[in-house]
Amino acid sequence: MSSILPETPAILVVEDDEGMRAQLRWALSDYELYFAGDRSEAIAQFRRREPPLVVLDLGLPPDCDSAGEGVATLREIMTIQPLTKVIVASGTEDRRNAQDAIGGGAYDFYAKPVDSDVLRVIVERGWNSYRLEAERDDRREGLAGDSGFDGLLAASPQMLKVCHMARRVADVEVGVLITGESGTGKDVLARAIHAWSDRRDRPFVAINCAAIPEALLESELFGHERGAFTGAFAQAVGQIERASGGTLFLDEIGDMPLALQVKILRFLQEKQIERVGGRKTVPVDVRVIAATNRNLRTMMQAGSFREDLFYRLNEVGLAIPPLRDRPGDAALIASFLLTTMSRRLRRPIKGFAPETLARIETYSWPGNVRELQNRLKRAVVLADRLYITVEDMDLCDGGESADALRLPTLRQVREEAERRALNRTLAITDNNIQEASRVLGISRPTLYTLMKTLRITRGPRLDV
Repeated sequence: MSSILPETPAILVVEDDEGMRAQLRWALSDYELYFAGDRSEAIAQFRRREPPLVVLDLGLPPDCDSAGEGVATLREIMTIQPLTKVIVASGTEDRRNAQDAIGGGAYDFYAKPVDSDVLRVIVERGWNSYRLEAERDDRREGLAGDSGFDGLLAASPQMLKVCHMARRVADVEVGVLITGESGTGKDVLARAIHAWSDRRDRPFVAINCAAIPEALLESELFGHERGAFTGAFAQAVGQIERASGGTLFLDEIGDMPLALQVKILRFLQEKQIERVGGRKTVPVDVRVIAATNRNLRTMMQAGSFREDLFYRLNEVGLAIPPLRDRPGDAALIASFLLTTMSRRLRRPIKGFAPETLARIETYSWPGNVRELQNRLKRAVVLADRLYITVEDMDLCDGGESADALRLPTLRQVREEAERRALNRTLAITDNNIQEASRVLGISRPTLYTLMKTLRITRGPRLDV
């Protein structure tokens, strides 16, 4: 969605009656108008111009007495571009059809015969709404820049700290080890570091150490010479050489066999490799970023991961917290993904129901961002409403009531924080009001007022 919008929008008018067209042309003379008389012409015009506003008569040929063609046109327009504001025509006899159309995605309706002033107000309101939603989508698509990286979204202090650390090391030639649970976005962070480094114009080569059989992993990394093993009919360049000048991302490094860890350590120390079956050393200039969801320190103690390799890789460690420990990030990521998915999948989804965002924030997300992405994609494909519900995302497990899914207000959060602080301070000071007020930095009258408001009474004094 482009953030540059015209001052005066184009409007597609879908109307087969010539007299009504003339009235609409006069009523909307300040706008750039395009006309269509039936469904096929309307869709062709819409695909060619994609106007932000559509004025649609539901009674289209071949059956002008039925709303079927008009509703079908509406649905197709909303599938092509859900952001479009469709204003449907409503006569006295088909007011119910107009209301049903609004339930199907139409923005508003105007009554026949045409009241020019009313129609212009509806159109202006629709244009303002379109601009606000377009700007909102642009902000969402630009949110990655807020945390310093393309493709990386963060609002929580925990994740912003990781982002800031990553940006600081992006241009420094140090080994980076990214840790975190599966699905937290370790690969996204690695690509972001590469994108902000001096190597950004060189290759980024990723290899999953857990996805390749042990017998093939060495050849995949270092390459091989012709005849090195059965089936090696020609020389092959490994992924380390392919990444020369750029970044090599070793994902799931904790699954690398011990024997191969020795060769990786030698490569990191000497900046050169030998292909399998070869004797000639090949110099390589590669930055290595590694990632794992395993506890490498525990593996070192068990003897399954080399300590010297760990410290070579972990010159700077970045630990990505799980999504459940990143307040605000789940809703932020979900909103961004919904915008991009609904557009890519051409689904007329406008947003989330309020209780859905609340549930997204309170759900534990054991699969982290990957689980959120999968659940949301399924919801976008299968949802039959304009707003994604808790049921669409299959987040109803646990039997929570609607009240349990509702986020607390700021007042409730503040009162709860004040209640905890007062109770803790009174306990520490043994219910001594003067001392409690001093610790809290407030006057005694203010403390008494807070205690009364929060219904806090002093308990028995502690035995000294």
